[in-house]
Amino acid sequence: MGSELDKSVENILGGSPVDFLLRFIDIDSFGYDGLKTVLREYEKWFFERGQFYSDSVDRHGTPWLKMFDETGKRVDEIQYPSEYWELLYEGYRRGIIDMVFRYDSVIPFYLMLYVVTFFDAGLGCPYTVSLSTALPISKYGDSALKDEIIPKMRICGPDVWQGATWMTEIKGGSDLGYAVETEAYEVGDGRWILNGDKYFSSNVGAQVAVVAARPKNSQRNVKGLALFVIKKFKGDGSLNYFVRRLKNKIGTRSVPTGEVEFRNTEAYLLGKKEWGIYEILDVLNSSRLSNIFGSVAVIQRALNLAYKFASQRFAFGRYVFEHPLMLKQFRKRVSELFKCFNMAWDAVKIYNEVFKEVPPFSDRFLLFRILSHISKYYTAEVAIQTSKWAMEVWGGLGILEEFPVERLFRESIILSIWEGTPHRQMLDGLETIAKKSSHKLLFDFLKEKFRGDEFKIKKLKEVEDYTERFLDLPDNKKEEDIEDLFVKIADLWSYL
Repeated sequence: MGSELDKSVENILGGSPVDFLLRFIDIDSFGYDGLKTVLREYEKWFFERGQFYSDSVDRHGTPWLKMFDETGKRVDEIQYPSEYWELLYEGYRRGIIDMVFRYDSVIPFYLMLYVVTFFDAGLGCPYTVSLSTALPISKYGDSALKDEIIPKMRICGPDVWQGATWMTEIKGGSDLGYAVETEAYEVGDGRWILNGDKYFSSNVGAQVAVVAARPKNSQRNVKGLALFVIKKFKGDGSLNYFVRRLKNKIGTRSVPTGEVEFRNTEAYLLGKKEWGIYEILDVLNSSRLSNIFGSVAVIQRALNLAYKFASQRFAFGRYVFEHPLMLKQFRKRVSELFKCFNMAWDAVKIYNEVFKEVPPFSDRFLLFRILSHISKYYTAEVAIQTSKWAMEVWGGLGILEEFPVERLFRESIILSIWEGTPHRQMLDGLETIAKKSSHKLLFDFLKEKFRGDEFKIKKLKEVEDYTERFLDLPDNKKEEDIEDLFVKIADLWSYL
């Protein structure tokens, strides 16, 4: 079987997430002692136990919210089945957050996240927002905050402090300058008080969260926002924020999502007030990268499931996988997997160079930003379409809840929305291109990778010329055509 498809490609289709990563990444070259073993053992745990816990959590649906205890005290406990906590804490036990600080690098985190997302896209979210909480506290928090919180977030076990990033309110999450109405006022001793509501709060119940709020009397635009950190409990042990309700979602049930109320919530300012929007966008960088790298894992998982079915389903005299049309479709999807991985891995490596920067950010940081906008838009869309295609390969069985491809499609849909919709990625990317010439940094980066290959340099020059013509268009026309430019730039990673 598969004589018309390269055997190495067949190995990828039927292989594991760690096999795929090791095919392209020399992990030993980074000097992360024992990381390869951690990845192998974590993957083994998922195959033997984790994926069954994950399926159980998904079948249970939305967890219960216990708002009061028997004495009438407000407790707001998220009541998942016991399998959830086993599933969740396994990643912390294996050091998914601790490794970032131990190795002073985000690369181990994203490699572990790839394994997680291959098996459970929703489970990647608690780890992602925990990292996106720990990093800004480590960069922008004062020494007292860092000394209190970071060691607790590095705990490798069930006592770990989880993080969360709560920006979105009822008016939306894209235009924060318009939508954020949570107000903050200073009370002295470095403390602030927050009042307001967050509408789409992932990992609700977390022990610590970073929050976008508007200091009293500040501008009613993005420049009037600031970034704060809050803890789950006040100094007297009472709740510092309240969970109004949990959301019923079609997927990603391995992360609790709810609505949060701030009622005289104690908070601490991170960094400088005037840095607020830049810090908020910085928070989203690590989360966006999780979405990018996780999307690649979903693509691989979709191909894996499609191959598993097509290689054993017999129809019209041969296995479905051996039909010429199906072979062609597999080739196309595998090419997209390689392209998306190349983009995502470049983004991870560049982010690893700049993740500790604070405003004003460097050109290297700007390079990461434009690459992340393009990669997030592109990889998420490919993940959704590949999951949909995998359902089609399975035929009628693909829409049945008892088989994994149905769940994968449900999980994949959020990838285009998490950390900014496609429109938001394109418009933010357009701004960096038109106002900061970020495209020149990106093209210089690719020129270096293409050096010595005349064909690749020619293809890059074609996109450069197209971009210059694009920038001469009227503003409305640029916005109208930005998706075409994003696709053309993304296609350059086909040549790597």
